[in-house]
Formats: sequence, C-alpha cells, structure tokens
Amino acid sequence: MKVPLHILHLEDDDSDVALVHATLEAAGIACTITCVEAQDGFVTALEKGGIDLILSDYTLPKFDGLSAIALVRARWPAIPVILVSGMQGEERAIEALKSGATDYVLKDRLARLGPAVRRAMVEVEAKVERDRLEAQFIEGQKMDVIGQLAGGVAHDFNNVLAVIIGCSDMIALKLGPDHLLKKYTNEIRQASERAVGLTRQLLVFIRKETVLPAVLDLNLVVEDLDQMLRRLIDANIAMTILPGKQIGRIKADPGYIGQVLMNLVVNARDAMPKGGKLTIAIENAALDEAHAHAHPGAIPGDHVVLSVSDTGTGMTDEIKAHIFEAFFTTKPLGKGTGLGLATCHTIVKQSGGHIGVQTQVGQGTTFKIYFPTVELPLSITPLPFHLGPLPSGTETLLVVEDEPAVRSLACTLLEAQGYKILSASNGQDALRVVREHSGSPIDLVVTDVIMPLMGGKMMAEWLKTTYPQLKILFTSGYTGETITNHGVLETGVEFLPKPYTPAALTHKVREMLDAPQIKASA
Repeated sequence: MKVPLHILHLEDDDSDVALVHATLEAAGIACTITCVEAQDGFVTALEKGGIDLILSDYTLPKFDGLSAIALVRARWPAIPVILVSGMQGEERAIEALKSGATDYVLKDRLARLGPAVRRAMVEVEAKVERDRLEAQFIEGQKMDVIGQLAGGVAHDFNNVLAVIIGCSDMIALKLGPDHLLKKYTNEIRQASERAVGLTRQLLVFIRKETVLPAVLDLNLVVEDLDQMLRRLIDANIAMTILPGKQIGRIKADPGYIGQVLMNLVVNARDAMPKGGKLTIAIENAALDEAHAHAHPGAIPGDHVVLSVSDTGTGMTDEIKAHIFEAFFTTKPLGKGTGLGLATCHTIVKQSGGHIGVQTQVGQGTTFKIYFPTVELPLSITPLPFHLGPLPSGTETLLVVEDEPAVRSLACTLLEAQGYKILSASNGQDALRVVREHSGSPIDLVVTDVIMPLMGGKMMAEWLKTTYPQLKILFTSGYTGETITNHGVLETGVEFLPKPYTPAALTHKVREMLDAPQIKASA
C-alpha cells in the first residue's frame, strides 16, 4: 500500500476529523488529510490531483455523501470513497454501496475504518495491476498482428526489391563507369538498400527476421562496411575506424552487425549537424561480476567491444532513459521511426550481448556494444559483393520460383553467365520438368521455399530420393520464423535470403557448384 496516503475528508465536524485521523494513526496507516466541508472545496482539492482516498460524511449542511460519490464516479472513477457516518440503518448503507461507495463505516464503530482503508487501497492496486496486464495483453496482441502483417508484407516487398535490385545491377554492369546513366542506377540501388534496411529493421524489432549467425572477426566485418558507412555521413564529419589488436571471435549475424552500425552511424550524424568527429573502435574487454551487476543482461567473461563515439549534442538523462523504447524518437515528425535503437538493442540481445551508453549534453555520446567471445574457428562468410565481373559456368541449373518476375530475373541472370537453365513455377512443376529432362544432368536447383501446390522442401526431398548428390539452394523472402517451420534453416542446408543481388546469387551458385560432393550414406 502506498505511504503516506493523501486522504480527502469531506466532514464539517472538527472533532470527527480528529477522531478519524487518530483512528488511522492507531491502525498504523500513515496519511496526510485535507479536510473540506462543501462541494467547491471538494472539487478544487480533487482537481489539484494526488488524492488517494476519499472519506465522506453521509450528510453535511451544504453537501452530502451520495452527491459526492456521484461526482467522483463521473470524473475520478478510480478513487475509492468510504462513507463514514453517524447515521444508522442498513438501507442507507445499501443505498451508498449501490451508488458507488467502496465501504460504509459507522462513526461509533471506527475500529472498522483501518481494515476498510487497507482493503480499499489493495483493491485499487489490484485494479491498477489488472489494467496494466490488460493493456500489456492488448499491446501484445497488436504487436502480434503487426508481426503477422509485416511478415506477409516483407515477403511480397522482398520479391519486388529483388527485381529492382537485380535489374539495376544488371544495367549497371552493362554501363561504363563514366556513363551518364550510371548515377541513376546508383540512386536506384541506394534507394533499394534503404528499403531493404527499413524492412529488415521492422522484422528485427518484431523478432521475425531470418537469423544466420556465423563466427566472425569484428575487425573484418567493420572493415568491409567502411565504404558503405562513409556514404551515410556528411562531408563535414570525420570518421575514424580503430581496429582492435588480437581481438576475440564473436558469433552473430554479419548482416545484423551492419544494421547496428548503420543505425548508430546515422544517429551520430544527426547529432552533429554542424560537423564533428565519429570514431568506431574495436577492442577486447574482460567483464567482472561488478560490471554484470551494474548492466542488466550482461554476463561476466571475455567480450569484444564495438564502440561508436560522436562529438555531437549528447543526451539528457531523461532522454537516455527512453532511447531503447520502440517508437521513441526526438527527431521531427517524418524524420525518424523510433525503431533504430530499439532494433540495435534487440539484435545485440539476440547475440548474447548488451549495450552501454555514455553521454553528456554538448559533449557527445558513446555507444559500447559488448559481444561475448567464442572459442570456435572462423566461419567462411562471403564478403560484400561489389559490382564487377560475375562468376560464370556451363552447368545445368533448375530455377523453381512462383513469382514470375523473380523467376525471369534469376533465369536471365544465370543464363547470361553461361549456365543451361531449366525453370518451374512450383514444386510439382519442377518434378515434371526433371522427369521430362533428357539433356545433361542437373547440377543444382535454386528454389523458393514456400510455393503453391508443393513447396521447395518437399520437392527437394522427392528429388533427393532419385538424385542424392543433387545440390539444393533455398531462397525466400519470408521471415525466419516462417522458414524455420518449413525445416529449411537447419545445419548444412544452403540458404540465400531475398532480396538477393545478382552478385550474391551468382557467387553463391558458383560456390556450391565448386564445393566437393558429399558422399551419400550407404
């Protein structure tokens, strides 16, 4: 129960006021009492706020308890009202309770007052908690609906982006570096990258993005992102990258690391409208129990720390307390979604790490991201692919995709690189194509996961029974949760998320074709 209580007492008899106060003190209820005698004072006290409980006489010269109850229930329904009256009669008590009184206590039986007050306040606290849980439940339902909607939209949007990115890259490959149209393809590509980032940011926040963790050297990850990050900042900002020495390895999705860095760099840029210094540093750190205790979510042990520091405006303690909340932003309407730092927090937490923030108004801000180290060999992760000659081949490939534009793009792209291409619109169609094919053996199947009539996973299982050495590359624009339910994100299964670039697709295809065959078990 809250202490001390602020009680508003509607009573015209000073001796009764003193008696009630003494009774509450004797019952161990700490309180401050504001006493009023008429409606004007009663309303004025309530409008000032801060009233926890109302005690009221049944009758007063200029006002009465039932009228007080009606007024409170109309304007301040959450405040409990206990009538404390000298008037006997069961009918009056029943009438008062029907009117909305919390309890009815007789003045000659004030021993009941302490328990009545405690019970009233327990009911208030229970209602507050119940309302909080209901609001949390409703918010959870809304987020679930948003998640389902976002997952469906992401699939369709990723297919659209795959076509836009693929076509712009293919056009750019045909143009010389000094061609007048090159700037337009660059603009299309950059706009597409922003769209991909926004889609992924929303999916990360609602925990529906595809997670592909790998064992990483953070120095190499940041080095690969260097040029992209520099494109995000203004010319009046000097960016410095300080790689760590003999840093440990971490396990995280490299795409997620890029998302975190992009969000933090953009925030730093916005905090330095007149220019400044931006520093990205990597170092080892051994965290002790004291650090873990001071930072919720932290665990003691060896970590790699990724720091992003700026010399910008900094933040007040009040703003700092809310920065990781979803949809909280200090930017003008239309300039920020309020998801950037919430996304960073979610990503780092999913990777087993935590974030620390140091900031001072007018002095700048430093975000420190702590990733726990792992004693595992580095994963073979492809570096970001830049425009340039695409790998080619002469093998026979089967492309299975239900979205016509994406299927056409993939077939055209792979055919241009010298491959012999077969295509199908779903799993059933693919089995027919394979059955009727009489040319050179099919070396690899590039297939969407979720398609009408028969999905990619079931189709692959059918094909594997006849062609156990056949290599399968799954692709999808659906969220990780949906794909997991289809059994695709398992160890050893090759997967390329949409939207993929021509470079990403052709490199992945060549990588799989060049990989040694795994002998089928007897």
